[in-house]
Amino acid sequence: MHTLTIETAEVLLLIAAIVSMLARRLRVPYTAGLVVAGLGVSFIGRAFDVGLTNELIYSVFLPPLVFEAAYQTKWKPLVADLAVISTLSILGVLLSAGVCCALMHYLAGWEWQPSLLFGILISATDPVAVLAMFKEWAVAPRLKLLIESESLINDGSVAVLFAVALAAVAGAAPTASSVVVSFAQNLLGGIGCGAAVGFGTLLLAGTAEEPFVEITFTTVAAFGSFLLAQHLGCSGILSTMTAGIIIGNLEAWNSFTTRGRTAVDSFWQYAAFVVNSLIFLLIGIRISKQPLGGHLLTGAIAIGSVLVARMVGVVACTLPFMGSKWKVSGAHQTILIWGGMRGALALALALSLPDMPRRAEVTAAAFAVVAFSILVQGMTLSPLIARLD
Repeated sequence: MHTLTIETAEVLLLIAAIVSMLARRLRVPYTAGLVVAGLGVSFIGRAFDVGLTNELIYSVFLPPLVFEAAYQTKWKPLVADLAVISTLSILGVLLSAGVCCALMHYLAGWEWQPSLLFGILISATDPVAVLAMFKEWAVAPRLKLLIESESLINDGSVAVLFAVALAAVAGAAPTASSVVVSFAQNLLGGIGCGAAVGFGTLLLAGTAEEPFVEITFTTVAAFGSFLLAQHLGCSGILSTMTAGIIIGNLEAWNSFTTRGRTAVDSFWQYAAFVVNSLIFLLIGIRISKQPLGGHLLTGAIAIGSVLVARMVGVVACTLPFMGSKWKVSGAHQTILIWGGMRGALALALALSLPDMPRRAEVTAAAFAVVAFSILVQGMTLSPLIARLD
């Protein structure tokens, strides 16, 4: 496979723009259209045989995606529903990972080690496809907030759990206390790095008067917060999320000029479009190259296991709030379950797996789940939203 070159990126962006226009006219999810386009492009020739690697996803694609989503997240609604969101994104991840692990062990016949790694890496939900669709529908703001915020935090939770599980696979014998300490260090360290970068960016932006300089500061913050946390052994996703929330919400600091804030908003909307376009096209290309034919039964079991695990996680985590002001309605629970799609992070973690028993099967199962979630769940979510009004 080739690396992503400027020439290839230009052609892929042209395809993405055309797919975007067609998707709007045909009223189909944009991300599903991109994956289908990627599947088609892969048969044109080796020029588009681009390697979708763990490094490309983690170092190039994830930081701007996480930052843009966090930057657009409003603090007051997030705090108001923090109890539900944190329960879904932490306890829900643990429940989903555990249920999926058990199902893969007993139904697919996998050993516990690959079952556990798969259960963890596939538990991170990707809100990109759902949120792009929500723009076409009058969806309740709270539902949008729950899906987006849960995904932001559970991405960090999954990344931390996966790092701990990989250490155990490598030969470490983690105790309960060491797991808790490692999780806390990743969690608090990531938030601390993001807060330092976020406040530092606001201070620097307060000395600038040119919009392009303010855009540059936020770009450095998006990638810098991620790289700083990764260098210190903390969660890069939580770091970038924290930096994005701080920069996007602390209006009281008056760090950005009026023109600068408008320019930053527009820049990050466009950056998210570019990154999403490239990543979903590359997912389609990579799926076409992934040898899934020999793992059809395993893929089907994995898809069913992930859906059951997601249902258990959502129902169990929203049940305690049914009699309170944080109640999540049955319709919202249904959208949370069916809209809990998988994407970039799951593939990045699957591609980062070391040599281990059933590595090929775990990777194939991850690609099968991602393909199903984008193409099937993504294509059927709009009718489901309409039916549930």
